[in-house]
Amino acid sequence: MQPFVVLGRIIDVQTIAAGRAIREIHRLRRRYGPGHWVKRKGWARVRLRDGTICHAEIHWYEAHGVGKKDLKIKRFFEAE
Repeated sequence: MQPFVVLGRIIDVQTIAAGRAIREIHRLRRRYGPGHWVKRKGWARVRLRDGTICHAEIHWYEAHGVGKKDLKIKRFFEAE
């Protein structure tokens, strides 16, 4: 079970790395298959397991035809 749920849209999406610049590219291809992998970041409202809702910076990997994988929270912005 994922430790959080993204509520709404992820905004201010930026590409951090692509292709061979991603440190974990071999793991991604082995686990999810080939594709043009990119590492991205953005901001979203999230609900944590304990029910707390806050804004957080989210990082994830993404490939066309595969979708978003391995979402993780890097930092919190504020609690509501």
